[in-house]
Amino acid sequence: MSPFYNPSLSKLDLIRNVAFRSNTRLNRFSHSLSLLSNENYKSIILPNNGDYLMRIFIGTPPIEKLAIFDPGSDLTWVRYNVLLVSIVLHKTPHYMIEPNLPLIQISHVTHNLAHYSLKNNNFVENHKNVFTHTIMSIFGCGYYNIFTADNSGKAAGLVGLGAGPFSLVSQLGHSIGRKFSYCLVPFGSNSTSKLKFGNQSTITGNEVVSTPLIIKSLEQTFYYLNLEGITIGRQKTIQTGQIDGNIIIDSGTALMYLEQPFFDDFLASVKEVIDIEEVEDIPSPFHYCFEDPNSSFPSIVLHFTGANVPLQPKNILYLEENNLVCLAVVPSNIAGISILGNLAQIDFQVEYDLEGKKLSFSPSDCTKN
Repeated sequence: MSPFYNPSLSKLDLIRNVAFRSNTRLNRFSHSLSLLSNENYKSIILPNNGDYLMRIFIGTPPIEKLAIFDPGSDLTWVRYNVLLVSIVLHKTPHYMIEPNLPLIQISHVTHNLAHYSLKNNNFVENHKNVFTHTIMSIFGCGYYNIFTADNSGKAAGLVGLGAGPFSLVSQLGHSIGRKFSYCLVPFGSNSTSKLKFGNQSTITGNEVVSTPLIIKSLEQTFYYLNLEGITIGRQKTIQTGQIDGNIIIDSGTALMYLEQPFFDDFLASVKEVIDIEEVEDIPSPFHYCFEDPNSSFPSIVLHFTGANVPLQPKNILYLEENNLVCLAVVPSNIAGISILGNLAQIDFQVEYDLEGKKLSFSPSDCTKN
């Protein structure tokens, strides 16, 4: 049994928690977007009720921690290691600061200007608004943390793998060729897979397809792809009519979000092709559910620039309790934001090549990766 399995959660509870966290994640994207020699490294990735954690080791001697694996964030950080209190609601412990550790204290922020003090071993400097200090690497430590993304209480921090300058990928830089890959196992799996950096991250084979990886100058954290259209079944293809990066690929979001009115066209086409009566009482945030898990769902192919990616039912459907099946594609309520979540990436090797400016997919059994 997986150490992250919570037997008190029903299947419906699990799905609703995943959906809630996906919506929370979508809102975070909206807020963020409004602000305007190859060495080989690898880590274990573990499924965690719709999220994915990775094993990291910190310090000398190394201490093992589990952290949320997040290509949609830049900063890597963990909690301080002195337990203060546990919040029952979130099952996530809070940690307090240890004395004599280097830190920057930010008392408050007004008009994007912070008042803070820097403590670094033997000296303390107080500043207002202006701070100049040479830092060799960027790493955060938190002492009052609540994770909306993790309800298992296992996560001790977050590993930022975004494209921004503070991310782990950017800090490792040329030592890994600015390249990494992962393979996500299905939700609820007892298996693990690997996050790979550098030479080990390259995926090969006849089924590998690649598409341009787009990083926008004002939104450097996020990885964009260009989704040209979606084919439902054998004939029905709908076009997005957009170019230049219209969907964010993100492993921290479970569901797939499509900007309206593209979602409306997609859903109408699904209903036309599948021809199964939908249920009246549809749980939020889903928009299409039916009660026939044995029905034949049409094939779905995502058409990215230069790459066609066929999805399996496990990539597009959630099976809930009482034989209820829901389409795991929902509308984005934020203009200009569509997201390819982790469900659609399950059992694909996914390689990010920042130097080559491309992202590659290859279908795979990730439990054997």
